[in-house]
Amino acid sequence: MPALELEPVAPDTTVVFVLGGPGAGKGTQCAKLVNEFGFVHLSAGDLLREERSREGSPFGELINTYIKEGKIVPMEVTIALLHAAMKQSGAKRFLVDGFPRQMDQALKFEELICESKFVLYFECPEEEMLRRLLKRGETSGRVDDNIESIRKRFQTFRDTSYPVIEHYAKLGKVKQVSCLKPIDKVYGETRDIFVQLFK
Repeated sequence: MPALELEPVAPDTTVVFVLGGPGAGKGTQCAKLVNEFGFVHLSAGDLLREERSREGSPFGELINTYIKEGKIVPMEVTIALLHAAMKQSGAKRFLVDGFPRQMDQALKFEELICESKFVLYFECPEEEMLRRLLKRGETSGRVDDNIESIRKRFQTFRDTSYPVIEHYAKLGKVKQVSCLKPIDKVYGETRDIFVQLFK
Protein backbone atom coordinates (compact mmCIF):
# COMPACT_ATOMS: atom_id res chain seq x y z
CA MET A 1 0.00 0.00 0.00
CA PRO A 2 1.33 3.50 -0.80
CA ALA A 3 2.18 5.89 2.06
CA LEU A 4 -0.67 8.28 2.76
CA GLU A 5 -0.26 12.03 2.38
CA LEU A 6 -3.46 13.71 3.50
CA GLU A 7 -4.46 17.36 3.48
CA PRO A 8 -4.88 18.55 7.10
CA VAL A 9 -8.36 18.94 8.58
CA ALA A 10 -9.42 22.11 10.46
CA PRO A 11 -7.71 22.40 13.89
CA ASP A 12 -11.08 22.56 15.70
CA THR A 13 -12.25 19.25 14.20
CA THR A 14 -13.85 16.91 16.80
CA VAL A 15 -13.73 13.16 16.28
CA VAL A 16 -15.42 10.58 18.52
CA PHE A 17 -14.53 6.96 17.81
CA VAL A 18 -17.63 4.76 18.24
CA LEU A 19 -16.74 1.15 19.02
CA GLY A 20 -18.61 -1.98 20.00
CA GLY A 21 -18.89 -5.52 18.68
CA PRO A 22 -20.89 -6.27 15.53
CA GLY A 23 -24.59 -5.83 16.28
CA ALA A 24 -24.06 -3.68 19.40
CA GLY A 25 -26.28 -0.96 17.91
CA LYS A 26 -23.63 1.60 16.97
CA GLY A 27 -25.45 2.79 13.83
CA THR A 28 -28.79 3.22 15.59
CA GLN A 29 -27.28 5.30 18.39
CA CYS A 30 -25.16 7.38 15.99
CA ALA A 31 -28.25 8.30 13.97
CA LYS A 32 -29.84 9.71 17.13
CA LEU A 33 -26.70 11.68 18.03
CA VAL A 34 -26.56 13.16 14.51
CA ASN A 35 -30.12 14.47 14.86
CA GLU A 36 -29.57 16.06 18.23
CA PHE A 37 -25.94 17.20 18.30
CA GLY A 38 -25.16 18.00 14.68
CA PHE A 39 -22.41 15.43 14.22
CA VAL A 40 -21.70 13.79 10.89
CA HIS A 41 -21.84 10.00 11.17
CA LEU A 42 -19.13 8.19 9.22
CA SER A 43 -19.38 4.42 9.28
CA ALA A 44 -16.08 2.85 8.24
CA GLY A 45 -17.98 -0.29 7.22
CA ASP A 46 -20.49 1.64 5.08
CA LEU A 47 -17.69 3.60 3.37
CA LEU A 48 -15.90 0.35 2.57
CA ARG A 49 -19.08 -1.29 1.27
CA GLU A 50 -19.83 1.75 -0.93
CA GLU A 51 -16.27 1.78 -2.27
CA ARG A 52 -16.47 -1.95 -2.96
CA SER A 53 -19.48 -1.49 -5.23
CA ARG A 54 -18.29 1.78 -6.83
CA GLU A 55 -17.60 1.21 -10.50
CA GLY A 56 -13.91 1.49 -11.36
CA SER A 57 -12.78 1.42 -7.71
CA PRO A 58 -9.17 0.27 -7.45
CA PHE A 59 -9.98 -1.28 -4.03
CA GLY A 60 -13.30 -3.03 -4.76
CA GLU A 61 -12.09 -6.61 -5.09
CA LEU A 62 -9.63 -6.30 -2.22
CA ILE A 63 -12.32 -4.92 0.12
CA ASN A 64 -14.77 -7.64 -0.85
CA THR A 65 -12.30 -10.42 -0.05
CA TYR A 66 -11.44 -8.96 3.35
CA ILE A 67 -15.08 -8.36 4.35
CA LYS A 68 -16.16 -11.87 3.33
CA GLU A 69 -13.33 -13.39 5.39
CA GLY A 70 -14.28 -11.25 8.41
CA LYS A 71 -10.79 -9.72 8.28
CA ILE A 72 -9.76 -6.10 8.72
CA VAL A 73 -9.28 -4.13 5.48
CA PRO A 74 -5.79 -2.53 5.19
CA MET A 75 -5.84 0.70 7.20
CA GLU A 76 -4.51 2.85 4.35
CA VAL A 77 -7.73 2.19 2.43
CA THR A 78 -10.04 2.91 5.37
CA ILE A 79 -8.19 6.04 6.53
CA ALA A 80 -8.13 7.47 3.00
CA LEU A 81 -11.91 6.87 2.66
CA LEU A 82 -12.63 8.44 6.08
CA HIS A 83 -10.45 11.46 5.31
CA ALA A 84 -12.15 11.98 1.92
CA ALA A 85 -15.61 11.77 3.54
CA MET A 86 -14.61 14.25 6.29
CA LYS A 87 -13.30 16.76 3.75
CA GLN A 88 -16.30 16.32 1.49
CA SER A 89 -18.80 16.92 4.31
CA GLY A 90 -17.36 20.34 5.20
CA ALA A 91 -18.32 19.59 8.83
CA LYS A 92 -16.21 19.72 11.98
CA ARG A 93 -17.86 17.18 14.30
CA PHE A 94 -17.65 13.49 13.42
CA LEU A 95 -18.77 10.19 14.86
CA VAL A 96 -16.41 7.63 13.35
CA ASP A 97 -18.23 4.34 13.75
CA GLY A 98 -16.55 0.91 13.65
CA PHE A 99 -13.05 2.37 13.55
CA PRO A 100 -10.26 2.03 14.67
CA ARG A 101 -10.48 -1.75 14.59
CA GLN A 102 -6.89 -2.27 15.74
CA MET A 103 -4.15 -0.34 17.50
CA ASP A 104 -2.09 0.63 14.45
CA GLN A 105 -5.22 2.13 12.82
CA ALA A 106 -5.86 4.28 15.90
CA LEU A 107 -2.30 5.61 15.98
CA LYS A 108 -2.15 6.20 12.23
CA PHE A 109 -5.51 8.05 12.13
CA GLU A 110 -4.44 10.33 14.98
CA GLU A 111 -1.05 10.94 13.34
CA LEU A 112 -2.46 11.70 9.88
CA ILE A 113 -5.90 13.25 10.54
CA CYS A 114 -6.50 14.38 14.13
CA GLU A 115 -6.62 13.19 17.72
CA SER A 116 -9.89 11.70 18.90
CA LYS A 117 -11.85 13.43 21.66
CA PHE A 118 -12.87 10.12 23.27
CA VAL A 119 -14.06 6.59 22.50
CA LEU A 120 -17.75 5.81 22.90
CA TYR A 121 -17.86 2.07 23.63
CA PHE A 122 -21.15 0.19 23.35
CA GLU A 123 -20.71 -2.92 25.47
CA CYS A 124 -22.89 -5.90 24.51
CA PRO A 125 -22.60 -9.66 25.25
CA GLU A 126 -21.84 -11.84 22.23
CA GLU A 127 -25.01 -13.94 22.52
CA GLU A 128 -27.12 -10.78 22.31
CA MET A 129 -25.14 -9.47 19.32
CA LEU A 130 -25.47 -12.86 17.60
CA ARG A 131 -29.25 -12.81 18.07
CA ARG A 132 -29.48 -9.28 16.61
CA LEU A 133 -27.19 -10.02 13.65
CA LEU A 134 -29.01 -13.20 12.63
CA LYS A 135 -32.28 -11.28 12.75
CA ARG A 136 -30.74 -8.47 10.66
CA GLY A 137 -29.34 -11.06 8.23
CA GLU A 138 -32.88 -12.13 7.32
CA THR A 139 -33.35 -8.79 5.52
CA SER A 140 -29.98 -6.99 5.23
CA GLY A 141 -28.54 -8.80 2.22
CA ARG A 142 -25.07 -8.27 3.73
CA VAL A 143 -22.53 -10.98 2.85
CA ASP A 144 -21.21 -10.96 6.42
CA ASP A 145 -24.54 -11.42 8.26
CA ASN A 146 -24.27 -15.20 8.39
CA ILE A 147 -23.23 -17.31 11.37
CA GLU A 148 -19.77 -18.22 10.06
CA SER A 149 -18.81 -14.62 9.24
CA ILE A 150 -20.35 -13.40 12.51
CA ARG A 151 -18.23 -15.80 14.59
CA LYS A 152 -15.10 -14.65 12.72
CA ARG A 153 -16.05 -11.01 13.35
CA PHE A 154 -16.50 -11.67 17.10
CA GLN A 155 -13.05 -13.29 17.21
CA THR A 156 -11.51 -10.36 15.33
CA PHE A 157 -13.16 -7.90 17.72
CA ARG A 158 -11.86 -9.76 20.79
CA ASP A 159 -8.32 -10.12 19.44
CA THR A 160 -7.71 -6.77 17.77
CA SER A 161 -10.41 -4.19 18.59
CA TYR A 162 -10.71 -4.73 22.33
CA PRO A 163 -7.04 -3.78 22.92
CA VAL A 164 -7.86 -0.40 21.30
CA ILE A 165 -10.56 0.17 23.93
CA GLU A 166 -8.12 -0.84 26.69
CA HIS A 167 -5.50 1.58 25.32
CA TYR A 168 -7.91 4.55 25.39
CA ALA A 169 -9.28 3.48 28.80
CA LYS A 170 -5.75 3.83 30.24
CA LEU A 171 -5.76 7.40 28.89
CA GLY A 172 -9.13 8.05 30.56
CA LYS A 173 -10.76 8.51 27.15
CA VAL A 174 -13.44 5.77 27.12
CA LYS A 175 -17.14 6.38 27.82
CA GLN A 176 -18.88 3.01 28.14
CA VAL A 177 -22.61 2.36 27.67
CA SER A 178 -24.32 -1.02 28.06
CA CYS A 179 -26.51 -2.03 25.10
CA LEU A 180 -28.71 -4.48 26.95
CA LYS A 181 -31.43 -1.95 27.71
CA PRO A 182 -34.10 -0.78 25.21
CA ILE A 183 -32.80 1.56 22.48
CA ASP A 184 -34.24 4.72 24.09
CA LYS A 185 -32.68 3.92 27.49
CA VAL A 186 -29.30 3.29 25.81
CA TYR A 187 -29.67 6.62 24.04
CA GLY A 188 -30.57 8.35 27.31
CA GLU A 189 -27.21 7.30 28.77
CA THR A 190 -25.35 8.13 25.57
CA ARG A 191 -27.05 11.53 25.37
CA ASP A 192 -25.99 12.40 28.94
CA ILE A 193 -22.33 11.96 27.93
CA PHE A 194 -22.75 14.27 24.93
CA VAL A 195 -24.77 16.90 26.84
CA GLN A 196 -21.94 17.25 29.34
CA LEU A 197 -19.30 17.61 26.64
CA PHE A 198 -20.99 19.36 23.72
CA LYS A 199 -23.97 21.42 24.89
